[in-house]
Amino acid sequence: MRIFLTLFRRELASLFLSITGYVIIAAVALLIGFSYNVLISNLGSDPSPMPVTELFYQTYCFWLIVLLVAPVITMRLFALEKFTGTFETLMTTPVTDLQVVASKFAAAIVFYMIMWLPMLACLLVVRHFTNQSTLDAGIVGGMYLGIFCTVCLFLSLGCFASSLTRSQMAAAMVSFVLGISLFLLGLLADAMTTPTGWQSQALSCFKLFDQMHDFTRGTIDTRTIIFYASLTFFFLFLTLRVVESRRWK
Repeated sequence: MRIFLTLFRRELASLFLSITGYVIIAAVALLIGFSYNVLISNLGSDPSPMPVTELFYQTYCFWLIVLLVAPVITMRLFALEKFTGTFETLMTTPVTDLQVVASKFAAAIVFYMIMWLPMLACLLVVRHFTNQSTLDAGIVGGMYLGIFCTVCLFLSLGCFASSLTRSQMAAAMVSFVLGISLFLLGLLADAMTTPTGWQSQALSCFKLFDQMHDFTRGTIDTRTIIFYASLTFFFLFLTLRVVESRRWK
């Protein structure tokens, strides 16, 4: 555990001590603030049948953050260290491959969730000025749980992509393509005309919109959590195998 915490602090420090990390946080804060400003302006004084959390996840800004930021964060985790030569130095220290993969993934998750804190401030401002009773702790907690599950999946995709190459740009592109493909699978499920077919039932697991809709209303489905956890561990397992493959060369 001590080795893991040391590696975790190292990875987290590298994210916060680089200008890229602060640019990402500033860009996400700007998108969140802009999105909430547009939502409130469109609502005006009219009552809304849906909580603000549900309205926000339907905006382009939310999915733009989900699809674009994860590749930017994860592209440097393995690819940059391989390019600079520090990865081989790291792996010659008394650490295991699992500790390296787990620490990099955990640091990326913590950084990503901290990046979403400005949204909590926006929700508190909305609640203060509108006294919207639907903004209770259950709904906000469900929304953040949905973000956490989604980010775990997309960050695991990014870790896998970064472990495949020495180029950060190539890692970001592979991660983005994998994320977009996963997102489009859900849209394909909505477009299918035979909802009872096995193809539609299989693709329904990838309906990110519907799953996030439940989270933003405070509804927690254990099947959705198991689905996200299974895919996350699957891609982390692939990442671990790629890291271990250096021994076979």
